Amino acid sequence: MTLLNPCKSTYLFLFLLMNFQLFSCQGKQIKNKNTLTNSQKQTQRIITGAENIEAYISILKGKKIGIVANQTSVIYKKTDTKYFQKHKTKKNGLKQFAYKNTHLIDSLLSLNINIQKVFAPEHGFRGEADAAALIKDAKDHKTGLPILSLYGKNKKPTANQLKDIDLVVFDIQDVGVRFYTYISTLHYVMEACAGSNIPLLILDRPNPNAHYIDGPILEKEHASFVGKHPVPVVYGMTIGEYGQMINGEKWLKNGIQCDLLVIPVKNYNHNSEYSLTIRPSPNLPNDKSINLYPSLGFFEGTTINAGRGTEFQFQRYGAPYFPKTNFNYTPQSNFGAKYPKHQNKHCYGVDLSDVKKLSAINLEWLMDAYQKTPKNQKFFGNTFTIHAGNTKLQEQLEKGISAKEIHKSWQKDLEEFKKIRSKYLIYK
Repeated sequence: MTLLNPCKSTYLFLFLLMNFQLFSCQGKQIKNKNTLTNSQKQTQRIITGAENIEAYISILKGKKIGIVANQTSVIYKKTDTKYFQKHKTKKNGLKQFAYKNTHLIDSLLSLNINIQKVFAPEHGFRGEADAAALIKDAKDHKTGLPILSLYGKNKKPTANQLKDIDLVVFDIQDVGVRFYTYISTLHYVMEACAGSNIPLLILDRPNPNAHYIDGPILEKEHASFVGKHPVPVVYGMTIGEYGQMINGEKWLKNGIQCDLLVIPVKNYNHNSEYSLTIRPSPNLPNDKSINLYPSLGFFEGTTINAGRGTEFQFQRYGAPYFPKTNFNYTPQSNFGAKYPKHQNKHCYGVDLSDVKKLSAINLEWLMDAYQKTPKNQKFFGNTFTIHAGNTKLQEQLEKGISAKEIHKSWQKDLEEFKKIRSKYLIYK
């Protein structure tokens, strides 16, 4: 089956097995005709796009497939009335929760889908590499499939890498934060597919930070792989919705558009509670760190340690030169952080592990750390502006402008973004 260009027709209809499907012109999206209310969705298990195999298996049959995937690309098994069989495990000394699941690639291979190769984003196919660590091409030891890195010598699939591919599948768990690089990988994959006239299928997943929109909008001159698009730090969209926005706003090179199809999440809306059972990256170990990440991620562009090198990544911040307090810790080399900031040094700081769930970016912690840093110590690093998306935030902090006033300075741009965002929403 050939996927058509989404902008050639306003509405296209396709029957996939037993489901009625509806497409939109920003990027085709499959929907169930049996629409559930928000209250009904909250009482039913959320089903990811990958799990809804009957909605896309016929699209994959008979094609040579490339898959963009990592450790989060799984299909959960229904094992009991609670849906999951939960048990504690340990890996590199860190407590984790594991759920019974199979990897998408294993599931598709068992259904005789012709997978040719796997493309891996930052942190690698197994999700174990440090942030910003270059990933090399490899071979999957279980399936023998070639794994091509999109965080090594190239961040965009080459025409040569795609020459024997009929369709690309994208299935990665995102956390809805602009400087989280999986959406930059999505951009480059879409661009490569568009350039090679290859359709892209996004298997959508919930965004655990979809319940709010906040932060400064990225300015074009500060675009990088850490942030490519004019969106706020927290944009309130799933990766499927975001892909439709990239397409619809013509953010790809030369305004080209990707032949895009989104398999949506079932029983889900932007306010749905969704707990990730697998780390989306090494330093986001749990729901707390994922919720605090948009606020503490700014520390990545400073000299302050934000919990890397501990078991509480993005749940604390500190430095050796902060005033002495009862709360202190020592960052050490560990899983996901071989060389954390202030490694093996006693840091004094603030414990955020018991903070209530955020529905806005908290700037008080960034301001607190700036004020606690002695004048003879450097605070801002070279990447602060690309994390902020502008130079203004640094200037505001240096001038001592209040968090309330800084938030106020974002509002006009946020309202404009919300208008753009509304055109591409799948879930309300």
